[in-house]
Amino acid sequence: MQQEMQDLKEKILQVNRDLFILEEDLLFPSSTQVNVFVSYDALEYFQLDGVSLKINDRPISNHLYTERELKAMNRGAVQRLFTGNLPVGEHELVAVVTGVGPSGRDYKRAVSLAFEKTSGTKYIELKIEGDDLRQQPGFRLKQWE
Repeated sequence: MQQEMQDLKEKILQVNRDLFILEEDLLFPSSTQVNVFVSYDALEYFQLDGVSLKINDRPISNHLYTERELKAMNRGAVQRLFTGNLPVGEHELVAVVTGVGPSGRDYKRAVSLAFEKTSGTKYIELKIEGDDLRQQPGFRLKQWE
């Protein structure tokens, strides 16, 4: 009886995984899918508080960071901020980053990227990096190839 219960639990978990994958494929088909990620490697120059995203002047994501998330990102984690659908064509992504910079100053910076959505999945990364030469944080949007 115990083994049958365990087998049933495993089958239910597998069906749940399969349904999740199917749902993702239906909601976000690869032909229209856009993913935006953030990476953070600027701890000595910038304490990240939050990120807001807009595509074509339409808000798509807002995220405030917890201490746990920041620790993970400091260890090299990359966080997905947005997954959605866009039609093929020209688009503009704007990321507004807030936090605390050197000397405890509040920081609010916006970076933008004009990009063309083609028929495949589009991946874009918001990179937050320390600039050792200027001793300031740097922000840029990068398309993954």
